[in-house]
Amino acid sequence: MCLIVTIVMFVLAIQSFLQEQYLAGAMQLIIALGFLALLIRNIIAVKNQQQSCETGLCTGTNWISKILKKKDS
Repeated sequence: MCLIVTIVMFVLAIQSFLQEQYLAGAMQLIIALGFLALLIRNIIAVKNQQQSCETGLCTGTNWISKILKKKDS
């Protein structure tokens, strides 16, 4: 979702600058940069989460798997 909003806002900002509407273009560019920052933050968070799961530190899923353990018959 952040990627789509970022691309759309960049396109709108470029169109506004080409039409010499600098205030609207600047606002759209700021919004696009904000969503780009959120996108980068989410990518880094997912990458860190995946790396910690490889080392066995998946606390978010470990407690669920302990509760929902298969019962051996």
